[in-house]
Amino acid sequence: MITIIRADGSAEQKQLAAMRSRASQRKEDVERLVRHVLENVRERGYDAVQEYSYVYDRHDPFELTREQIEAAYAACDPALVAALEHAAANIRDYNEKLLIRSREWTSPDGGIVGRVVRGLTRVGVYVPGGTAAYPSSVLMNVIPAKVAGVEEIVMVTPPTENLNNGVLAAAKIAGVDRVIAVGGAQAVAALTWGAGFIPKVDKLVGPGNAFVAAAKRLAYGTLDIDMVAGPSEVLIIADKTAEPRYIAADLLAQAEHDRLASAVLLTDSETLAYAVYGEIARQLTKLSRREIVEAAIKDFGCAIVCNSLEECAALANEVAPEHLEIVTENPRAILPSIRNAGAVFLGAYSPEPLGDYLAGPDHVLPTSGTARFFSPLSVDAFLKTMSIVEFSRETLEPLAGEIVTMAMAEKLDAHANSIQVRFEQ
Repeated sequence: MITIIRADGSAEQKQLAAMRSRASQRKEDVERLVRHVLENVRERGYDAVQEYSYVYDRHDPFELTREQIEAAYAACDPALVAALEHAAANIRDYNEKLLIRSREWTSPDGGIVGRVVRGLTRVGVYVPGGTAAYPSSVLMNVIPAKVAGVEEIVMVTPPTENLNNGVLAAAKIAGVDRVIAVGGAQAVAALTWGAGFIPKVDKLVGPGNAFVAAAKRLAYGTLDIDMVAGPSEVLIIADKTAEPRYIAADLLAQAEHDRLASAVLLTDSETLAYAVYGEIARQLTKLSRREIVEAAIKDFGCAIVCNSLEECAALANEVAPEHLEIVTENPRAILPSIRNAGAVFLGAYSPEPLGDYLAGPDHVLPTSGTARFFSPLSVDAFLKTMSIVEFSRETLEPLAGEIVTMAMAEKLDAHANSIQVRFEQ
């Protein structure tokens, strides 16, 4: 069951340190194997991809036809299709409002300066297969790229005889250009360097297992990635006005992801902490993934009783959680104190699953404390910018002397000459 801790400057820090250790437990054997796969694919191309695909997935890679995708869409549960369409509309609307535009203006020196915004040329989206099939993740990864104006989006997913209809329906709804059945580290390698009919991409996004995460981390620099995601986590700040049933349900919802998921309550009410403890015990008996939830709650779940809500906010900033719920009498009063979180959910009726599926902001969020410096996935992640400089002879001439002075101070006389030559008689 969940552990209740009275904050004293030490006990809570010990618990938080255990949470952080989840992501730092490196599996050197995984990285060693993945490094070999990447090097082999870079050297041998599609032949290596095909070999690994057969070894690990018992199937050659293949590309789905438009007819196959349409058939999967038609076979999908209409209620799921309607929900995916609704979610897609909200995600699209959210990212369209965030989209930055190209802009030019006249500088104080009279020249034209500015910035041109372009979408990336080609983006890869990794989608897990098997039981870990998440249509919502397809929407969350693809639609911001479409809004950004990415020219081609290539979705990869492990090859099986029967790919998930919901995933393929989401691919059609989101506007994926190509769907290729190839998975694992070999898929990451193929998208990094190109292999046969699998194209090289500029950026790779999407979740995966430990092998996929390691491959993305090692490939970064040759291509861009969204982030290296760690175990999922939720942190809830709640006071005595919170409904214990809701808090318990939200903690359990996060714990059902996997055994390493973290679910933490920060509160200034010991009464609430014990009420939530009781609710967790009651609700747990009804869950289909009870074994996983119990393990996560036992190892990485806790309720920390603080002296004040201000202390709760300070601890939250230290954790920098992926998901932060604020369920207090006045959630907006606490928000200005929050500096580090992937996504913030305000009030009793803004639970984290709302953000997972339908609200509009992306559910691809920084984990393991990286919300201190990383941001959620959005349209921005699929844009690149180019600066623009346009001066005439008349606007350059008054600046020539200062440019030459700075160039000579750096002992770059060719730079100085580039300016001087334009004004020689």
